Amino acid sequence: MTDLRSATQHTHDHDACIDVALRNADELCNARGLNLTPVRRRVLEIVWRAHEPIGAYQILAELAKERDKAAPPTVYRALEFLIDAGLVHRIDSLNAFMGCDTPLQAHVAQFFVCRECHRALEIVDSAIGRALAARSRELGFRIEPATLEVKGVCERCAASTRDQQQTAQQ
Repeated sequence: MTDLRSATQHTHDHDACIDVALRNADELCNARGLNLTPVRRRVLEIVWRAHEPIGAYQILAELAKERDKAAPPTVYRALEFLIDAGLVHRIDSLNAFMGCDTPLQAHVAQFFVCRECHRALEIVDSAIGRALAARSRELGFRIEPATLEVKGVCERCAASTRDQQQTAQQ
């Protein structure tokens, strides 16, 4: 696994993680009367298989291996559906997409994004969500599906930088 979650989840079963994401998608779509078509489901699976931010053209490349007529509009329409359903988040600073860890809970997506390696970690801090909702109500501002991105340097990249600095000093 290559996202920041690996720092806190030492025994991660990636296949089980994908299965849970797909079951959640089925449950959510059935409950809301949404049509999770085979293409949408496959795009969601590709996003989750990456387990890190993935670009639309990377998704298209995977989809094209299976479907002769895969085209950018197909991927973008599927991603738009998945975002609107709360199953996928768009990370604007990376122009990439990640599966939502908590699609069954309404929330403002919150990410720590490493500016060095571009890994991302979705955090779910309900206090942040409540504060944003309260402030938006005060201002009469309607929040659309939102993503809060906090950029910084992950522990692995910071350690690598320290190691490089120590090596250079020797």
